[in-house]
Amino acid sequence: MPRFTTVALVAGAALLVRRAVRSRMSTAPLWPMPALDVPVSGYGRGSTVPRKVRVTGRTAPAEGVVELRLEGAGLPAWQPGAHVDLVLPSGLVRQYSLCGDPGDPSAYTVATRLVEDGRGGSREVHEQLHEGVEIEIRGPRNRFPLVDSPAYVFVAGGIGITPVLPMLRAAEAAGADWRLVYCGRSRATMPYLAEIEALGGDRVTVVAEDESGFPELEFLAHLPDGTAVYCCGPDGLADAVGAAMPEGRAPRLERFTAAAPTGGTAFEVELRRSGRTLTVAADQSLLSAVREELPGITYSCRQGFCGTCRQRVLEGEIDHRDELLTDAERDDSMLICVSRCAGKRLVLDL
Repeated sequence: MPRFTTVALVAGAALLVRRAVRSRMSTAPLWPMPALDVPVSGYGRGSTVPRKVRVTGRTAPAEGVVELRLEGAGLPAWQPGAHVDLVLPSGLVRQYSLCGDPGDPSAYTVATRLVEDGRGGSREVHEQLHEGVEIEIRGPRNRFPLVDSPAYVFVAGGIGITPVLPMLRAAEAAGADWRLVYCGRSRATMPYLAEIEALGGDRVTVVAEDESGFPELEFLAHLPDGTAVYCCGPDGLADAVGAAMPEGRAPRLERFTAAAPTGGTAFEVELRRSGRTLTVAADQSLLSAVREELPGITYSCRQGFCGTCRQRVLEGEIDHRDELLTDAERDDSMLICVSRCAGKRLVLDL
């Protein structure tokens, strides 16, 4: 089968002329979208208050993919790259990229692929969220923002196109130079493919696995300085994009799943309001240790994405391992499910 060639991709990259982007994009941060294991019993301090939305449209932009239009009053504005939490009828929480029009204040659009061997969230979306159903959402938040750049290269894998699609529209509207490498199992499984090809023409390279195998990404090492590289997709694709970048340059990545948090050294934590001090073992999470003393503490994902377990830090140096908090929020708070102490002692406002 024919494959991507480095020569073809380098030639495509050479078309990226450094043109100033005419409109500035928000640099507000965002989280990725792993599945959460348990229903949320509370939202934690600092989390977004849920709001009601109604499913007013449902389409199938590709095989195995459902797109939902969610309408509601007073929906916050958002920028490309943002996500919302869907609080499903069962109580499970799932994160999905907004892939509609940021200029439409009346509705959000999300899309999800059915994961046959998943933990039930995508199946619940596919089987229960029909037109007329009302659900709660939280957000949006953005840790995958579209930054100003003279040129862009986007790499998307399958449903990873959802945060990238608004970026393509924004880059095109701004007159920026951009190129997309869009990968998938087959053309039939790749959502929004017709719209993207119409938008980008020869700037879009489609790599359907059943036709072309896997993309060769060596062209990323030869991009002009200043080109912003974005990738959203499975871990294998994200790792390949990162490995192809030249030394000293890194892509902006959004993965489908979080990296498992690594261990650390033991440390002491004081729960100031409770008047208790405890030791967190090297192979123990801070959340686990705190719950031994305060079993009612709320949590959900245990992966550093949802923010349910966020706590205020009064003293101590934090080893942040989450995928949610902004730099400003990290000054005095942490997600205790994955983050740890960078020193020997923390004091929490608990």
